[in-house]
Amino acid sequence: LLSGRQDLFSRPIITISRAPVFIPLTVDESSSFHTTELLPNNRIGFFYTPAGIKPDASARIVPCRTIESTPTSYRVSWEDRSPFIKVSRDGLSLLGDRGYRSSRCNAPVREGKWYIEIKVTRGGGDSAQSQEMPTKRGEDSYVRLGWARREASLNGPVGVDAYSYGFRDKTGEKVTISRPTSYGKSYGTGDVIGMYISLPPKREADPKDASDPARLHRQRIAIEFKGQEYFESLEYPVVKEMSKLLNYAPPSANATPLPSSTTKKSATVKNVPERPRAKPAPEEKTPETRALPTLPGSRIAFFVNGECQGPAYQDIYDYLQLRKEPIQKAKEKKKRDGAREHRENPFDDGYLGYYPFISLFNHASVRINPGPDFEFAPPPDIDAVLDGTAASGDNAKTWRPICERYPEFMEEQWALDALEEEEAKVEADKRAKEQQKSAPKKAAKPRRKPVAQEVKKRPNKKATVAGAGAISARQSFVEDQRFAVPNSVQPSPLRVVYTAESEGENLAQTAASSPAPAEWSMTVDSVDAPLAPHPHDIPQMDAALLGL
Repeated sequence: LLSGRQDLFSRPIITISRAPVFIPLTVDESSSFHTTELLPNNRIGFFYTPAGIKPDASARIVPCRTIESTPTSYRVSWEDRSPFIKVSRDGLSLLGDRGYRSSRCNAPVREGKWYIEIKVTRGGGDSAQSQEMPTKRGEDSYVRLGWARREASLNGPVGVDAYSYGFRDKTGEKVTISRPTSYGKSYGTGDVIGMYISLPPKREADPKDASDPARLHRQRIAIEFKGQEYFESLEYPVVKEMSKLLNYAPPSANATPLPSSTTKKSATVKNVPERPRAKPAPEEKTPETRALPTLPGSRIAFFVNGECQGPAYQDIYDYLQLRKEPIQKAKEKKKRDGAREHRENPFDDGYLGYYPFISLFNHASVRINPGPDFEFAPPPDIDAVLDGTAASGDNAKTWRPICERYPEFMEEQWALDALEEEEAKVEADKRAKEQQKSAPKKAAKPRRKPVAQEVKKRPNKKATVAGAGAISARQSFVEDQRFAVPNSVQPSPLRVVYTAESEGENLAQTAASSPAPAEWSMTVDSVDAPLAPHPHDIPQMDAALLGL
């Protein structure tokens, strides 16, 4: 956890993270849309949330905490959106670019009844030419609105998979798992779309079940990104059970069969025995397909300019993770980041739920209205309208504007921070007690002294025999009189040198019995080292050998 920072506690203590750098689309800054920089966008399988250094002493155990980002209200998430989505400074206006790109808001819905309005400022196939983009050519712009989970891709429209539920502008169809179905009326530029979601009470985790997906647990690492702390965690993976829902078309009965993979023998080669084929590798045991739980009683509905289009989806899929099987636990992914490793989280990290999901095609644009004042206020009891029953006479609202969700969500995150800190303290105390308990045993345990063993040098018989053979083979060279010093009875210095190489044990005796002539000299440092003449004496030796 930022283990490489030695000056961790000297960093500024902040409660609100640094605002992104807004770069306007036009040079004169007349455009209300901007690109953002100095932000880690949620992509490549990672999820980022703002973090700050704790000011108290507990920071030594858990140095970082969850903090807010400006503006501190319900809006689009700065990090949880496609980088191609342009935003306004208040985070309520969005502009698309380059195909379908999507964004999520900054707080999920986990239970209860919620309502939000989104006004389409450009969509329904209208041209993209505007004052903000005078150089852009006219292209059709479309909008899809709906609700999506954390796993839904930001590089595709809402409803492209089983993790999201959408409403199309061009046809008024509802779409999920890439299957459009007739639903309501179409909408376009200037229309106001109301989105309603109703979820049952959140299920509490079973305290006796350690693998319950409803258990609240975080797997995140605090990092520094361009001078700002962030929590980084692995994004929840797309499970195969949800991906298989896309393969809804069975193979046709009249489909052409694939060609056989059997290979024929060559006609030009005869009687060539076939090589034995390797045994096929044993198939790995794969976990059985798990059931996909739903949220009983849940529903999603849409309004167009205050007119209810009826229930779009009911009993939608649960936002919790599927229970991990033992085989999956053994193959758990790990990604190293510094001194710690990222691990997949099979539990609820507090950010699971359904988010308002906005998908913009080309240069479509929208404006978010989280409430509490709506342009087309829905009826007090939306469920009664959807069911076709009479509303209660008290005229009390059964739903809440989604703007009230943001402070509630932040309180949940800070409560998780406190729980995480308590768990870290308990774990630290447990490790300290274990170390204290094992310390006397380690101190009383005698240390093993290394046993000094004398290594006896044994003569190398092969080397001795080979050396003797080399000496006998070169004996004629040593006795050759042509290498004797003229007018001297002393042996040649080359003989002394050669004798030093081959007969080191007798070198001292040879040097003593055969002193060198006065015109050259040589020294013997060790009987084990080869004897060589002094470099300054080499020319004199050559002259003596040649008889000059």
